[in-house]
Amino acid sequence: MKPNILLIMVDQMRGDCLSVLNHPVVETPNLDQLARNGVLFRRAYTATPSCIPARAAVLTGMSQRSHGRVGYQDKVPWDYERMLPGELAAAGYHTQCVGKMHVYPTRNLCGFHNVILHDGYLHHNRYRHANTVAESFDACDDYLPWLRQRAGTEADLTDIGLDCNSSTMARPWHLPEAWHPTNWVVTQSIDFLRRRDPRKPFFLKMSFVRPHPPFDPPQSYLDLYKDLALPEPPCGDWADTEDLERNGLDPVTSRGNVPKERLRRARAAYYALITHIDAQLGRFFQTMIEFGVMNNTIVLFTSDHGEMLGDHHLFRKSLPYEGSANVPFLLADPGNLLGLRKGSEVRDVIELRDIMPTLLDCADLPIPDTVEGSSVLPLARGDKDVQWRNQLHGEHSAGKWSNHWLTDGRRKYIWYSQTGEEQLFDLTEDPQELVNLAGRPEYADELSAWRAKLAKELAGREEGYSDGTRLQTGIRPVSCLSSVARS
Repeated sequence: MKPNILLIMVDQMRGDCLSVLNHPVVETPNLDQLARNGVLFRRAYTATPSCIPARAAVLTGMSQRSHGRVGYQDKVPWDYERMLPGELAAAGYHTQCVGKMHVYPTRNLCGFHNVILHDGYLHHNRYRHANTVAESFDACDDYLPWLRQRAGTEADLTDIGLDCNSSTMARPWHLPEAWHPTNWVVTQSIDFLRRRDPRKPFFLKMSFVRPHPPFDPPQSYLDLYKDLALPEPPCGDWADTEDLERNGLDPVTSRGNVPKERLRRARAAYYALITHIDAQLGRFFQTMIEFGVMNNTIVLFTSDHGEMLGDHHLFRKSLPYEGSANVPFLLADPGNLLGLRKGSEVRDVIELRDIMPTLLDCADLPIPDTVEGSSVLPLARGDKDVQWRNQLHGEHSAGKWSNHWLTDGRRKYIWYSQTGEEQLFDLTEDPQELVNLAGRPEYADELSAWRAKLAKELAGREEGYSDGTRLQTGIRPVSCLSSVARS
């Protein structure tokens, strides 16, 4: 029988928040063990760092240019012909997702046999003044009725008083830990192990809503961090340190000077949510051992995007910086089925579009022609003759802050399409992106070369960002290309 496949996806976790990477405070012992049993990819990115486009890359294996989602836009149908769950189901896998999908329609199976859904707080199915009954959260969500059976019919996702996009505030979880959404994903996933068809290999996607806000860890996990001396967020020579409009006082701000103690509490809670997830993964791994499936299961752990968490006085995602675009990526093989170089690290640039071909490759299944990513298995095995991508193009429409970027893992070039502002960082010597090299005369030729590469990358795009040789500043950005917006 083919190997089982476990895809663990968290939401908004930075790539540096692993204790195996010697993070100064974060504790992730179970993820560290995954790294020992597999390969850690240090230069893993999400090309479009927000929930919807990132998840499109995971399920389709396509670049953003092909799946069409180049920013965040709700209520655009997911009608892709070939998606990872469907390919595995067609090959005889019993497929299930537990947790977040963030697709449209909300109950779209996307090829899974079954989805037990909790997307968190999604504005488009919470706004009661502009919704259909079929898309209302009351009709779509599986976690909330489960919670109300335990906490009472008036319980809701907003009871704690925190917004679903606030990265600057925190409160401890106010109900029993077993009722937290993180525990719920694991509880339901354990139940899948009990109920699955034992004659088939399984594909299980465990999709956590945290550490995405609200920052609401159980008290015992918050206690691990609340009194620690947390490292100060890095602040580049290019960052806005004045915040003349006092944006930092907005609970859902994406930039600004947040009151120091408020920010410290939020960062402590963010780290606590990660350790909470890690502990619950330990619970699930123990159950896998009890069911006898650990050693014939391939495990891939990643996140859809990161969280700026105050770096350079910035918050949330959609930005091209490491805190937002770099994600954790672990491919583990506890049973030695794949011949991985266990305990090793890979520094080639990979992207979420590589997940679909990797997992199909793990199952020895054909990769559809629609897939533009590549299997990372040859990298994980240490094959000497691997031909890999030279660079990655990333982007995100975000109004004034709409951006495009390129990286080869050593340098990163950023272009803000509405203003023409450019940045160039040396990721090898300056991994925190503290020094913008773009304004230095000695880097003028290199900057010009990167600019030309991006102009070539954007040639032919419908927005008109490039004529093939020059970048065009001020072109109106879109969140979805016409190929998907018309569907």
